[in-house]
Amino acid sequence: MKKVLIDAIKKYKLSCIMEIVLIGINMYFLTFPPKIVGYIIDLLYDINGNKEKIITYVFYLIGVVILLLFIRTPWRYLSMYTNRNVEKELKNKLFDHMMKVKMENLQKIKNGELMSYFVKDINEIRIAMYRLMSYGSRIVFTLIIVTATMIKGVDFKLTIVTMLPILVTSYLVVKIKKYVERSYKKSQKYFTELSEYVQESTDAIRTTKAYSQEKYQLKEFIKKNKKLRASNNAVDVHSTLLSTCINICFGLCYGISLLYGSKLVIEGGITVGDFVAFNGYIRLFVGPVSWLPGLISRVKRAQIAYYRLEKVFDLEKEKFFKNDKEVFNQGNKLKGDIEIRDLTFNYPDSIDMVLEDINLKIKQGEMLGIIGTIGSGKTTLMNLLIRLYRVPRGKIFIDGIDINDIPLMSLRNSICYITQDNFLFSTSLKENISLFKEEFKREEIEDSTKGAMIHDDIEKMENGIDTVIGERGTDLSGGQKQRVVISRAFLNKTNIVIFDDTFSALDNKTEESLLKNIRKLVEGKTCIIISNRISDIKNADNIIVLDHGNIVESGTHDKMINSNGIYQLFYKQQSIQEEAGEICEN
Repeated sequence: MKKVLIDAIKKYKLSCIMEIVLIGINMYFLTFPPKIVGYIIDLLYDINGNKEKIITYVFYLIGVVILLLFIRTPWRYLSMYTNRNVEKELKNKLFDHMMKVKMENLQKIKNGELMSYFVKDINEIRIAMYRLMSYGSRIVFTLIIVTATMIKGVDFKLTIVTMLPILVTSYLVVKIKKYVERSYKKSQKYFTELSEYVQESTDAIRTTKAYSQEKYQLKEFIKKNKKLRASNNAVDVHSTLLSTCINICFGLCYGISLLYGSKLVIEGGITVGDFVAFNGYIRLFVGPVSWLPGLISRVKRAQIAYYRLEKVFDLEKEKFFKNDKEVFNQGNKLKGDIEIRDLTFNYPDSIDMVLEDINLKIKQGEMLGIIGTIGSGKTTLMNLLIRLYRVPRGKIFIDGIDINDIPLMSLRNSICYITQDNFLFSTSLKENISLFKEEFKREEIEDSTKGAMIHDDIEKMENGIDTVIGERGTDLSGGQKQRVVISRAFLNKTNIVIFDDTFSALDNKTEESLLKNIRKLVEGKTCIIISNRISDIKNADNIIVLDHGNIVESGTHDKMINSNGIYQLFYKQQSIQEEAGEICEN
């Protein structure tokens, strides 16, 4: 995280330097108006005699105000320009990192927590940077320039005595800021919990409505929202306490200035104009010192956000690029000979084995069917084939090469994996099928929809293949979503194709036609079909049955329906269901 932040700032270091220089010039010229007003007041004892000088100083005052306007405009622009661009860089880096984090680490982060990283944490760092650059610089320049002007232009003793309350207040601010930090940590925690709850509730809105659980969801939301409100109130209370200390501080400063300054005027130590100018200088301290508690609070918030983001950036990423140990030639495509030897696997932080002693060979051009009960390890086996999780060495080989020696991008670009979640992006059907790759022509994408039996449905839509679908494909039926996703297999020219329970929402007629097209598609290719329906895998060259992570049966369809095992039980159950369905239709 430290490197990411430094690199983002370095990219815009010139605008940062220019902003600080302009702030320094601005604070220098801000000392001119009180000084000019003081000169004018000292000249008022003889208005007629000093008329020309007074007019000249008035023009000086107007000129300084105009000059400050020209200084502040580019300064404000540079401030926002730098701030927003650093925010953009941080978000880009975070998103890029999240895309490369290992699946086993990514699954530990909840959606609500993930959004709080992008929305709240980065925003806290952005605001802290803005205030450090803008407010922090002004505080420093005010202390240096204005204090020097007060000492040199008015009186040393008066300056020191008047500054004492500011020093005391600064000490109190340091003490109170600890309470601000503590209350903000709670606020951040409850905000994350509320975000996660809202995300989960919106994802499950259909289930909530189906079971009339709206009241329960609202009750839980109100409870979590109350906690967030209470923690935010605590932050506000402590912040208000800081502001009150500041106001008391300047009340004392003005009191001391009035009493001691008046004495000096009477004694002839300073002029009335100096006295007025001095109070004008004090006024310049009000803004910077009043920003101090807010600045400290923001820095502490940003510090918490920084440590949260640092944990994310420390998550191990997948290794995408070739190193000395990798022997795979990236110019060659994987042909599709797959061998699994004595593979045993359990998920990180879990002691239960998901797969045990898996031994399997699939030759190029063969079709493998996989069937099994829920939780038997079917999808896990496919996730290991594309290295979504760490694979032990010497367990999985493709074309005789250990899967760990194949560059990750080459591996995944050689496998077309149609997953069971049928995820669709909120964009056009064209981009959903091509997955945003520009290498595919429009005609190729349309041809892929014909193979997936979705072309006619798309043609009926108002904008055809350019139709923009809703989030997660909510505008489409379950069967349509599956066929849109399956179109990717007809578009991508890979030698290994995997279908993971991707026909479950199709009617029998559509499924039968689609499977014929798939058999043509995978001629000469390695194909793996995972399904809970016998009809999807019965024509496979080899079928395995997984149960509790073990291969308990294997063979062809004809062989296993005559064996007294799980496959035969599946076959009988589904045959009865199909017969019952036909009777209902008749």
